[in-house]
Amino acid sequence: MAHTKLRVLLVLFVCALQCLVAKGDDDEQPEGEEECRLLGKFDLRGYVEAENADHVIGGMFPMHFRTILEEDPTSTPPMSPQCEGFNFRGYRWVKAMILAIQHINKNPDILPNITLGYQIYDTCYTMSKTVENSLAFLTGQNETTPVFRCSSGAPLAAVVGAGGSTLSIASSRILGLYYFPMVGYASSSLLLSDKYQFPTYLRTIPSDNVQSQGMALLVKHFGWKWVGTIAADDDYGKYGVKAFKEKIEKIAKGKSGEICIAFSETIPKIYSRTKIQSVVNTVKETNATVIVVYSSDIDFHPLVEELIISNISSKTWIASEAWVTSALIARPEYFPLLGGAIGFGVRRGHIPGLKEFLLDVHPGRDPDDDLAIEFWQSAFNCTWPNASIPYNTDNRKNVTGHENRVNFTSDHFCTGEEKLEELNTTYLDVSELRITYNVYKAVYAVAYGLHQLSICDPTTGPFTGTGSKCASIDEFEPWQLMFYMKNMMNFRVLDEDVYIDLKGDVYTPYDILNWQMNGTSEIAFVNVGKFNSSTDENFEFMVYNDSIFWNNPASANPRSQCNDNCQPGYRKGIQQGKPSCCYDCIKCAEGQFSNITDARECTGCQEDYWSNADRSGCVHKEVEFLGYDDALGTTLIVLAVFGACVVLSVTGVYIKHRKTALVKANDRELSFLIQFSLVITLMTSILFIGKPVDWSCQSRQVSLALGFSVCLSCVLGKTVTLLLTHLAKNSKVAEKARMLFKPIFQKIIVLLSVLTEVGICTAYLILNPPRMYKNTQFQNIRIIYECNEGSIIYLCVMFGFDVFLAIQCFLTAFIARKLPNNFNETKFVTFGMLVFFIVWISFVPAYLSTRGKFKVAVEIFAILASSFGLLGCIFVPKCYIILLKPLRNTEEIVHGKAATNDKSAPPTSASCTSEVNNTTVSTVLED
Repeated sequence: MAHTKLRVLLVLFVCALQCLVAKGDDDEQPEGEEECRLLGKFDLRGYVEAENADHVIGGMFPMHFRTILEEDPTSTPPMSPQCEGFNFRGYRWVKAMILAIQHINKNPDILPNITLGYQIYDTCYTMSKTVENSLAFLTGQNETTPVFRCSSGAPLAAVVGAGGSTLSIASSRILGLYYFPMVGYASSSLLLSDKYQFPTYLRTIPSDNVQSQGMALLVKHFGWKWVGTIAADDDYGKYGVKAFKEKIEKIAKGKSGEICIAFSETIPKIYSRTKIQSVVNTVKETNATVIVVYSSDIDFHPLVEELIISNISSKTWIASEAWVTSALIARPEYFPLLGGAIGFGVRRGHIPGLKEFLLDVHPGRDPDDDLAIEFWQSAFNCTWPNASIPYNTDNRKNVTGHENRVNFTSDHFCTGEEKLEELNTTYLDVSELRITYNVYKAVYAVAYGLHQLSICDPTTGPFTGTGSKCASIDEFEPWQLMFYMKNMMNFRVLDEDVYIDLKGDVYTPYDILNWQMNGTSEIAFVNVGKFNSSTDENFEFMVYNDSIFWNNPASANPRSQCNDNCQPGYRKGIQQGKPSCCYDCIKCAEGQFSNITDARECTGCQEDYWSNADRSGCVHKEVEFLGYDDALGTTLIVLAVFGACVVLSVTGVYIKHRKTALVKANDRELSFLIQFSLVITLMTSILFIGKPVDWSCQSRQVSLALGFSVCLSCVLGKTVTLLLTHLAKNSKVAEKARMLFKPIFQKIIVLLSVLTEVGICTAYLILNPPRMYKNTQFQNIRIIYECNEGSIIYLCVMFGFDVFLAIQCFLTAFIARKLPNNFNETKFVTFGMLVFFIVWISFVPAYLSTRGKFKVAVEIFAILASSFGLLGCIFVPKCYIILLKPLRNTEEIVHGKAATNDKSAPPTSASCTSEVNNTTVSTVLED
């Protein structure tokens, strides 16, 4: 901003160095004094009607598209640049201003007895011409002496203009130095709302801050995430896109999700096919299907020409108000490219009598009206006789890559009989009076400011220090008129209430327009919505989706994203160095899911659930335990029941043959107790099968420990007796101890051992008992129902006591294994204990290395194997004698009184022979 202002001040400084206009003759100059002279004159074209006016309203309009660039301006005397490319739309705006002044002059309610005139100049849509116009307004003549107003005509009240935002900024900086009011009709740049830089600028078009908010809401409404922007290389384009990006960023912070800018390109103000081709390549290569364009129709037109040549289609264009209804852009031949465009059009109005006033143009009425002549030539494609105005000029180079168009004169002469009514041009199109309507309102804004000044009450006037509280309508300063325009600007035009706030901004609704092709192959601007806003929080936004035409093969709302959506089961992952809207789709990890599109994060499943194969939801985890219906479980139950039946069969044999010598030998009750404990241990294995619950977890380990303790304590009672018998061979003390060791002591050993085990189990169950546990540590896809054994210390003590009993049994039996007898039981107990140890020693690593139901199966196998081992080693040999060798089941043989010749029969402890003193010693302890 500082640079622009500095440039303007430099212009003023150079102009101030010009000599004052010398009215006298050369001979009147004092001898030796330099002659004052003009450095140059401005070539200003337009309309001036101020001869009989009391006040003049200035106007600046782009009646041409551009100025003709001089290739070598230093080789010839500098001249004010010429303009080319007649602008029908700008010419219509000029006529609208003239008509508005005529309406005001005829209206008795506004400025009665005061006649307004006009001083309208052509800006040619360039800054240089705009600055020339501004200096001319200040001086009152074509020569520029900015610190003096040399015109003797009606004073200038205010200026309407200057078309584009950049032109208005340049002009307002100059006029603002002298506090001249300026009312814009098409300059929407939000920079102009800064009253510190532009204290005298007002406008009848909303600020781009409002339009940018509407564009951002439109992008949000249709769910577009990846949007490109193209801006003209001026204040309008740059600040418009800047405001749009800020609104997008603010919206993206809400629930709508992120919206990113795919690219930002700039259209050069001075035509350059290389730069425009660069923009075209960006549009061609981008995957963004929605593009926002902040540009005037004049600046956007060369880019459209190149885009058409490149055959780019299926893009949705978001148009700013500067080109959305422009006839320069809205051509049928551009529809394949721009069809379906959605833009924001300022409020449309109807100006009574405008169509008739536009038709009231003829170059024959005023031969000096070169603008009318140029209009007629351009409209009817002819040359006006004896006119020096070139026809359809265009000196640009390489506009479209085709043959250059240059100045030429038509061979067809205008007759003056041509009918404007038969033309189909932008000039006569009054169906979309938007900017034209703003021109009309801008003129009324100046008139109402003058009206407020003229009716000032001298007793309550706002001014102090001027000798009067009111300003005279016949002679006032620009700043005095600016006071009324800034502070009391609330008026009514054509049934519309217009309110301009302290920032010089007006809030009027926007129509949301959609480009569609009508039945006559012409582009129609269909109203598909409305946007009205006074603040970011207070707005009305409405879109009729069903009425929109979409320019894509699917004729549907286009998808505009950096990449494909992440489907359910995936989450978005950041791509380094790219905008946040560009992301990788990463599949959710096991145990997590996403059930929405473009999920930022995956959600973990609940405890008993696991993600499905697509990671789009959660399903119940597989439940694993050794069930009764499982083949392995059924097999183990059969083995346990079979073992229990075998033990009960042995018990039946013992009961039937309970009076035989072999059954009565070595405490019959202990044998029955061992058989009972084996049934308990075998049936305890069934508790390990089925879905674990707290009671089964607590009962199975305790019952197993108690069952083994009963069994092993009974075996210990037997082996202690045999050990004493063995020791009695060589020790009288041991012999005496054997004689005193009665059957009751065997039962006491059993009782003490069982009570000790019961105490340990009770403490275990009370202090830290086992509980059912859902194990998901080792297999995420399934839940392993198992028992948490609680206190490992108590568990080790509980089974450690059983191990202690087993070791005692093994030691006592091993020492007494060489006891000479017919039926040496200690050998079989030794083998039984070896089997017991082998089973449980191999069980430990197997148990620790397995998981799930197989872990339980390993423990059951150990229980069954150890139980069958004890059953086979202790009771099978005796049942063999009882059932198959009954002749050996006699007192003589069992007590060792008679030798047996049956080598096939296994010896038992029923009879032990002693060679002490060469006599036979009976070791049988009968019941």
